[in-house]
Parts: sequence; structure tokens; C-alpha cells
Amino acid sequence: MFAGVDTHKDTHNVAIVDDHGQPIADREFLAVGSGYRKIIEFLHAYGIVDAVGVEGTGSYGAELARVLANAGMRVLEVNRANRAERRLRGKSDPLDAHQAAMSVLAGRGLSTPKQRDGDVESMRVLLAERSSTTKARTASINQIHALLVSAPEAIRHDFRRYDGNKLTVALARTRPTPGTTPELIVRASAKRLAQCHQVPAADIALIDSQLGQLASRQNPALMAASGVGPFVAAHLLATAGDNPDRISTKAQFAALCGVAPIPASSGKRQRFRLSRGGDRQANAALHRIVLLRKRHKEPRTMAYIARRTAEGLSDRDIVRCLKRHVANEIFALLTQNPAVPLPGDPRLRQRRQTLGIVLTDAAKQLNVPYQRLRRLEIGQRADTDLETTFSARLDDQSRQSKPTPKAA
Repeated sequence: MFAGVDTHKDTHNVAIVDDHGQPIADREFLAVGSGYRKIIEFLHAYGIVDAVGVEGTGSYGAELARVLANAGMRVLEVNRANRAERRLRGKSDPLDAHQAAMSVLAGRGLSTPKQRDGDVESMRVLLAERSSTTKARTASINQIHALLVSAPEAIRHDFRRYDGNKLTVALARTRPTPGTTPELIVRASAKRLAQCHQVPAADIALIDSQLGQLASRQNPALMAASGVGPFVAAHLLATAGDNPDRISTKAQFAALCGVAPIPASSGKRQRFRLSRGGDRQANAALHRIVLLRKRHKEPRTMAYIARRTAEGLSDRDIVRCLKRHVANEIFALLTQNPAVPLPGDPRLRQRRQTLGIVLTDAAKQLNVPYQRLRRLEIGQRADTDLETTFSARLDDQSRQSKPTPKAA
């Protein structure tokens, strides 16, 4: 037997069909805890159910999918209804549930749903919160700039030398005089907007810290990859879900991220077009990885760019090819998740501090950003070349600091 569920906010409609597609039963249940238990009892009452097709496992059917999976049932995501059948027979909740069951029976339009009970689900929630918080911060700073553009000259003169975060800090520290004149109202509004801007900024810093902790715990190998930080890693992990083994091939993951070219050939003309589908957040994460590797001149990336440039490809086409290669690399890290030690030598920081060298001074000597050196010291990012150079520089400093023995 096979079952299908048409999910809604308040109710779920369940239909059961036999191995030949003949309807057995259907019933509507409330979308609450007691309703989920009754659904399981309803399914067990008719025998062994081979699989249950659930519509909307990422929204209204999320909790039901969790409950069914915990009950030992095989749960499948029904991606879309049979449009031809809907045109012929019409649409209702029982009919949609029956079509979901028929899709499971035919093996048509199905996929394995994401598990939503682990660290990856926590990251997904944090990413959604971060997105809305970032929009709120951007809206507040845009309002501040728009307010100051039309503000009286006395106000613009006071804050003309500030920009970015310095502007919001300066505005938040002001003490506008109470009043109802336009100038006093502008000063008071600017102060409140600046305070509104500072709250999301603190929230984003906290979210980024939590994302880093969760991503490092979930997949340290991914965090150690070149060009991957907490934000990028969280997006890629959220795309794969808590059960990345549901994605069986590199091609499937590339299509999921929207970096798999789509054939568009006809006759003698062989061509491909870009994929505009897939998870666009994951696509953007892959794009960031490529840009970071180009910026830091990662050897493999630069060699590939040189080779493809010699073949006549444009920069845009090369970036698209690189995104596909990066997707293949990320797929291996997501599905295999090798247990790797934290990158870098944990003794580097201790050696530097023993020699009394400030982090920023060491970064200047190595001609690298201090953030890059810090990530190496705390084991957040692997950088073999920088690690070797830094270790050699510390050895030189250690030898120079030792007193020269006096001749007898």
C-alpha cells in the first residue's frame, strides 16, 4: 500500500491506495499533535504502508514528515501535482492526497525530504533570521542617509565628516533637545534610527558566531576548505540538509545549486544554457568561494584560469566552470565528511606570544591581512604556504632573541 498527504496549515488530508492504484480510504485530520498520532493509527489500520508521499515537507508538512519518519515510515517529498490529472478530474484536498499517493506508486516527481532535527536545521533558522536582520539594518542606514540629505545645513555640517558605522555611532551618542521644530525632530529621528541600526548589527555578530560554532561541529572538513567561512558553510550545509546522503551524485548537487548547464542543442548545433533554477543562496555561496580563491590567488584556481583563458574562454565563463568544479569538491566534503584535525599549527600563536610579537605586527611583516593570520592561528582556515612562512619567520625571531655566548 501507498499513502499520500495533502498538507495545509490547519488540516492534513490522507489517502491510501493499493498496489494497483485503487483507492482504499481517505480522511482529514487536524494538523496538531493528536492529529499526527491519529494519522499513524489510520495508516497502520490498513496494513503495512510501503511509503508515504507528503506535499510541502519544508512548510506545512514539516512536522508530519518528522513524526512519520520517527515512526519508522518511509517518507517521500511529492514535488508537484499531476497537472493533466488535475485538469481532467478537478481539484480538492482528497483528490490532491490521492494524486500524491499515485505519485509514490508510480515513482514520479519524488525526492527524499530534508531531515529537520539537527544542527543544519538550526543553521537554516539562523540564516533566515540573519537575512531579515540584515535587511532591517540596511533599511535603517538608508533612512539615515535620506534624512540627512534634506536636513538643515547645521545638522549636515555636524555629521558630514562621518560615514558608515562611525556615522551611526555619532548619531546614537547625541542628546537632542526636546522640541517640535523641524531641526529638533530631525535630530531626534536620526538618533532613534541610529539606535535601530546598532541593534541588528549586534544581532548579526551573535548569529555569525553561532553559525561558526555549528558549522565547525557539523563539518570541520568543509570549514577547512579554501574560501569557506561560517556564512558560506552554513548556506551549503542548509542546502544539503541534515541528511546529505539523499543527494546521490555530483550532478544532482550541481543541479541543486544551479551550476549544472542545461542542454539546449538542436540539429548540428551543440550548446548549453545557464541554469536559472536551484538554490540561489547555495549558488551565491559557490560564487563567493570562487571570488575568494581568485582574490587570494589559490594555486589550483589560478592555474585553471590561465589554462582556460588560453583556450579563449571569457572571465564570466571561467567563473561558471569554476563554480561547477567547486560544487564537485563541496559535494565530496558534504557526503563523506572526513574527520580532519583543525587546520594550522596550534603552537603558532603560543610561539608568537612568547616572543612578544603583536598579531598586527606579525601580519605586516608577512604582508598579509591580520584576519588571515588570525584564522590560521586559531585553526579556522588552512593555509599551508602562510603556515610555513610564518613558522620560518618565528624561528628567525627566536634565534635573534637568544643572547650570543661570549668567547672564553
